[in-house]
Amino acid sequence: MRLLPYGDRAVLVELPGSDAVRALHAAARALPGVEELVPAERTLLVVAAPADLAAVTAALRALRPAPVPAGAGPLVELPVVYDGEDLADVAARTGLAPGEVVARHSGATYAVASTGFAPGFAYLSGLDPLLHLPRRDTPRVRVPAGSVAVAAGWSAVYPRASPGGWHMLGRTDAVLFDVDRDPPALLVPGTRVRFVPR
Repeated sequence: MRLLPYGDRAVLVELPGSDAVRALHAAARALPGVEELVPAERTLLVVAAPADLAAVTAALRALRPAPVPAGAGPLVELPVVYDGEDLADVAARTGLAPGEVVARHSGATYAVASTGFAPGFAYLSGLDPLLHLPRRDTPRVRVPAGSVAVAAGWSAVYPRASPGGWHMLGRTDAVLFDVDRDPPALLVPGTRVRFVPR
């Protein structure tokens, strides 16, 4: 664990991977003076009031968080219609039949490792290794909201229409981000996710 100053209100903690980030995220929530936590794939940004930053940094150095059990966190099930325009290409590139791609994608339980790219966009770890593909050579100018996709060892759902370079497997009607909901994002770090074919 490496701690780096991040302005006068935060410290950036570098960690070896998403499991360590999840463990520190769970432990750091209870630290006095912590105002906000922003997890990423291998970092955790810890925000505190300037007067509390030194104490928070010292407390972080002393923490030895226990691993977060795989089954921890609330479970969100997302209904998916597997008719994405890249499904046949993913099947061809992996040597699987389209139905097997669907079975492998929907057969996993994912964990929200981090969020980013767009409000409500969650990077989901737990993708079957046979579905690990690099991003598309040519990104799309517009990916429809609700698109369920895979790339670079992750799965995700596009919360709104946006450009994107992931492989689209299907679509869901679930609302991933709503400013009138508390919290606005449906998928927050630590949440478990299952895709349910319909």
